Amino acid sequence: MNFNKKIEDLLTLALGEYPRVFLVDLKVSADKSIKIVLDGDEEVNVKDCINISRAIEGALNIDEENFSLEVASAGVGSPLKFQRQYYKNIGRKLEVISTNGLKFEGVLTDVKEDSIALQWKQREPKPIGKGKVTVTKNKTLMFDEISQTKVMIKF
Repeated sequence: MNFNKKIEDLLTLALGEYPRVFLVDLKVSADKSIKIVLDGDEEVNVKDCINISRAIEGALNIDEENFSLEVASAGVGSPLKFQRQYYKNIGRKLEVISTNGLKFEGVLTDVKEDSIALQWKQREPKPIGKGKVTVTKNKTLMFDEISQTKVMIKF
């Protein structure tokens, strides 16, 4: 069995023990440097990363394989890659770039099987008279219309 396949199998087994944690990214380089990025249905903590790391390290022999392993959680500014990541971000402000290049910033209000819903407030000219009025806008985006999504951090 090649090294990459062995890592994939070990990771699948380890993640089976922790169903609330899931794989976002796996990179195995030619020099056997392994980088695993995890996310979870709630938060991913250090203990989750340690558990996955130990499960993989424990099944490999460093003297025979000569590998390095890094297990981390998806960073706050990391793009959302999977539908499963959207659910825990309901109520948070997102920046969504559509496949046609349009950018939307709004609060994630709903996640469905094939789409997300955003809501934001916007100033627009009054329909009658001078001045502006604040209106609430809603936008539904299908997952296949989304190029990139990031959670916007408030300071």
